[in-house]
Amino acid sequence: MEKSLNRVELRGNVGFDPRISNFEDGGVVMRLSLATNESFKNKKGELQEETVWHNIVAWAGKSMPDFGKIKKGDFLSITGRLKPVQYQTKTGVERQTYEIVAYNIKLADSVEE
Repeated sequence: MEKSLNRVELRGNVGFDPRISNFEDGGVVMRLSLATNESFKNKKGELQEETVWHNIVAWAGKSMPDFGKIKKGDFLSITGRLKPVQYQTKTGVERQTYEIVAYNIKLADSVEE
């Protein structure tokens, strides 16, 4: 019997300065967007680039850098899990999106192949 696996690995650039929240119990959470880029050739043979934006949530602790040092444009390597998030629009429509709950973040200088 196979075990379940929910693991996401991303490398990309931070889209905006992270939002950091401190809680009364001492917990710290960071939210940021991460852009990943993929290049491919279309049917005409022309090179295309596609950017995908990912919502990242991380709790301070082991395997995490100092959140205060992360800023827009930084290149990060993130390992985490995919989590569905339910929400309701202003008009009352139920929606679902996904976020990455990070359990390891590393500041990186460039893309590692």
